[in-house]
Amino acid sequence: MNIRSGIKRILTLRLLLGLLIGGTLGFAWYYFIGCNSGGCSITSNPYRITAFGMLFGALILSK
Repeated sequence: MNIRSGIKRILTLRLLLGLLIGGTLGFAWYYFIGCNSGGCSITSNPYRITAFGMLFGALILSK
C-alpha cells in the first residue's frame, strides 16, 4: 500500500463516518424535535432531514 492509496482510504472512511453520524443526527432531530404540523418542509419528512444530515456530516468530515 502506497501513501496515495492510504490517504484515499482515510478520506473515504471519514466521508462514510460523516454520512453515518450526520444521518443519525438528522433522524434524531426528526424523531425528537421534528414538526408535527407538517408545515416545515425539511423537518416534517424523515427521509429529507436524514438526507440533509448526511450531506452536512459528509461536508464537515470530508475536509
